[in-house]
Amino acid sequence: MSNLFKHNFGAGPCILPEQVLSRAAEAVKSWAPAGLSILEISHRSPQFEGVMQETESLVRELLNVPDSYSVLFLQGGASMQFCMVPMNFLQKSKKEAVYLDAGYFGQKAIKEARLFGRVNVIASSKDRAYEDIPRDYRVPGEAAYFHCTSNNTIEGTEMFRFPETDVPIVCDMSSDIFSREIDVSKFDLIYAGAQKNTGPAGMTLVIAKNSFLDSVKHPVPSMLDYRVYRDNGSMYNTPPVFAIYTAMLNLQWLKSKGGIKMIAHENRAKAQLLYDEIDRNPLFYGSAVKWNRSLMNITFRMHDVAKEKKFLEFAEKSGMVGIRGYRTVGGFRASLYNALPYDSVKALVASMRAYAEKHHASIIPAY
Repeated sequence: MSNLFKHNFGAGPCILPEQVLSRAAEAVKSWAPAGLSILEISHRSPQFEGVMQETESLVRELLNVPDSYSVLFLQGGASMQFCMVPMNFLQKSKKEAVYLDAGYFGQKAIKEARLFGRVNVIASSKDRAYEDIPRDYRVPGEAAYFHCTSNNTIEGTEMFRFPETDVPIVCDMSSDIFSREIDVSKFDLIYAGAQKNTGPAGMTLVIAKNSFLDSVKHPVPSMLDYRVYRDNGSMYNTPPVFAIYTAMLNLQWLKSKGGIKMIAHENRAKAQLLYDEIDRNPLFYGSAVKWNRSLMNITFRMHDVAKEKKFLEFAEKSGMVGIRGYRTVGGFRASLYNALPYDSVKALVASMRAYAEKHHASIIPAY
């Protein structure tokens, strides 16, 4: 077995801090508060109720969630939210839902929403291969809600501004929540699959304004009704116990590092280091336009496409894991989630420089 250190740039399940993995592993064998494995305990036990309360408290503290919002722990990932949102807020409505199309997952959300009512795609960057996020659009004032994706994991673009509107804003923040400061009060519902910066796959975080949830007047199946989860403390059915527990550990780690402000500073530094190399290394170029470049998922290509497979093999021999671009896009993608060390980015940059030197390419010096 190779002892080569692995630098995990994977875009799906996130890299987790070593101390979180260690504590989670210990709890699988025996979790001290209960004297049982965390996988065996009752979700109705006082011990796990304490986990739920602490996890919610950490979410509220780290994101400064107003008291008028509910914090919910659901299942089904962001994909379930693609249908759950319109089932609650578009179905039976005389209004249309407004969607921004800026990538693959936005398209999936639009497809599901059309099953429940009228959908108006007010702007799209599809004709530009989603290299940016549309900017020149206006949200109609009578819409049921406006839906957007804050960070496009596949295309490597990120929204840094959101529209000023009185229309409820629903945002898929799966891949950049907890990575930067946000004003929760500007959104009516935020959802995020946990497996990026929150914790392992299996849990979906929803932060929703109570008045928005209470605006639903038509019957909704219990397992798809946000109010049911709110009124039952996210335990209408058995919640994903281990995923929530591990998310709690991860949020504890984030708080111990100084919270969102500190991690945002680190994330900017990691992204800047890699983008600088992409811009000065003659073999590579960035896939996204500069003003929408994601700080979480950095996508790039090689000018000579024929060399991409060889560079991937070269980088993997140096311990780079998960930098292959999405299967339908190609190229490369380096995901710089919260727990990824700065040194891992330095190692990737070193691989890119070494490959350029191997092919006698002159790198533009850093300023």
